[in-house]
Amino acid sequence: MNSFHLAPAVTRDQLLHSLDTLLQPGGFKDYGPNGLQVEGRAEIRKIVSGVTASLAMIDVAIEAGADALLVHHGLFWRGQDGRITGWMKQRLSRLLAHDINLFAYHLPLDAHVSLGNNAQLAKELGIALVEGAEGRFGEQSLGFLGLRAMSSAAALAAHVQSVLGRPVTLVAEPDRPIERVALCTGGAQSYFESAIAAGADVFITGEISEPQAHYARECGVAYIACGHHASERYGAPAVGAHVAAQLGLEHEFFDLANPA
Repeated sequence: MNSFHLAPAVTRDQLLHSLDTLLQPGGFKDYGPNGLQVEGRAEIRKIVSGVTASLAMIDVAIEAGADALLVHHGLFWRGQDGRITGWMKQRLSRLLAHDINLFAYHLPLDAHVSLGNNAQLAKELGIALVEGAEGRFGEQSLGFLGLRAMSSAAALAAHVQSVLGRPVTLVAEPDRPIERVALCTGGAQSYFESAIAAGADVFITGEISEPQAHYARECGVAYIACGHHASERYGAPAVGAHVAAQLGLEHEFFDLANPA
């Protein structure tokens, strides 16, 4: 007779404790709640991770048999309309109907020294991060500084494009030799001036707004925008895999294409 053995389970609170202990959300002033955003079943055997709690991501988690979904961009943000209608109703109803826990960590997932979005992007790009306080810049020390010798900013932009598999935007100083690299993933345009003050030769982030193009040209520091989603697709799987290994859980990451 065949027998089927389920993987060992942990409680929802055990998973939350492990994530909070790792990411220390209490140390950040954020744009929304970090941690457990939607309560699902009490026992966890499988974690699915992704960048954003979109309807497509939730459906993938359901299909994969997830007990918990771990994302960088959750459902709730400061200042949003609090009514449960439209897209919010669709996402919440899917999670609740399938009893899936939603865990979301925004700035804490950017900032983790080794598993966060900045650290993992630097690892992917072969950038050696500067350790300690000297390797951080900007508000809440969210920006990371690292070293990567390149013949030019254009060569670095081509390298970033090759690694991420998508076009990037390079503004100003394409011929500038590169050594000191500043990174702050996602929508971190406002960190550019702090990166300049920190002595960066180039700033890598997800997005660029109109003022930053002028700052780059006037300050002589190159600016590479490589896509919000593309720059932030490494932290969630790193944290998910780490916590799953720690607790003996199954983990699976899904990277759903996003042109932004």
